[in-house]
Amino acid sequence: MIASLMMYARPELDKAHENFWALIRDELALRGKDSPETLDQDAPELDVWTDPHLVLSQTCGMPYRLWLHDKVTLVGTPDYGIDGCPPGYYRSPIIVRHDDPRQSLRDFSTAIFAFNAAHSQSGYAAAFAQTTKAGFWFDSVLETGAHSASAWAVAEGNADIAALDAMTWKLIQTYDDVAQKLRVLEWTEPTPGLPLITAASNDAPLVFDAVDRAISRLDTNIRGRADKNAAKPQIFKPERRRKGGFAEVAFDEGG
Repeated sequence: MIASLMMYARPELDKAHENFWALIRDELALRGKDSPETLDQDAPELDVWTDPHLVLSQTCGMPYRLWLHDKVTLVGTPDYGIDGCPPGYYRSPIIVRHDDPRQSLRDFSTAIFAFNAAHSQSGYAAAFAQTTKAGFWFDSVLETGAHSASAWAVAEGNADIAALDAMTWKLIQTYDDVAQKLRVLEWTEPTPGLPLITAASNDAPLVFDAVDRAISRLDTNIRGRADKNAAKPQIFKPERRRKGGFAEVAFDEGG
């Protein structure tokens, strides 16, 4: 068995992810479902997503559409409360250096675009859609391997512009000094957020209910703690399905 919530993993959030997984495991056990004791946050993402014994993981919308929709079962989509988005959706800030005088996306048509991966919805596909509407695509691009690396590439002048995952940008603003060197040029249109998935052989409604209940319990646990840092990630909101928390969002399985 394997489980991983690697999409927003970073050292500052390790404890929050551990606590959340402990609650999910408890809820799964109450429903008769076994699960691994710990999350495997360092395993290669595609190995995790395609593991036939996958209990729970989170993927990006683009890999789900391209490669995974017929190999795994969609559990649901966490709602991160992203401004300007309906529940279960997210969008990308297009970031540039704070002191760059260019003010419109079209002004950056000859710029160097940094992106985390070509199969990233937030880092590549969303930017492609945005620039297409503006009538261009970048001739010069730099693949960085991670949203945080894209942010640093722009800040240090190795690139001029990048698109980031909205939640990752929020975490960068919370924990990384590099945010002070950057500004948001504009935001992309909302798209379905990062889905939670399980192996095709698993009972997705059972996993959904376990995660949904764990989200509610997580909020209760955080409210009872003196350590306010425990609430900082704000990854899974406590509201129920229609208002937030854990939304059932349909994905286009055609790619």
